[in-house]
Amino acid sequence: MIVPSPLQDKSKAFALEIIRVCNEIKREKREGVLTNQLIRSGTSVGANIREAMYAHGKADFIAKLQIALKECSESEYWLELLIESGYYEDSAILKQCTKVKRLLIASINTAKKKPV
Repeated sequence: MIVPSPLQDKSKAFALEIIRVCNEIKREKREGVLTNQLIRSGTSVGANIREAMYAHGKADFIAKLQIALKECSESEYWLELLIESGYYEDSAILKQCTKVKRLLIASINTAKKKPV
């Protein structure tokens, strides 16, 4: 069983919100290209964090979290495009993305400082 953590919880909540937002945009605005990219990157964040929990050592753990950070940054980009282009108006999801990104950065920095 996975031990719950704020990073896992927030990244899963973020993924669920991404799914909701993308479905709303597809239904109301008939936009699929940007939302398809966002759904891939946005749900990948939590998947990579979950994968990190079963890493083969410290380096693998950090590498998985760094991949999650890259996916989070990509999600931030797609959200910015959707908001700035007028496809979506609520910037709360962008703030949620930023919180996950900050947690990832802090987790990576902490993991790098811990002795093997």
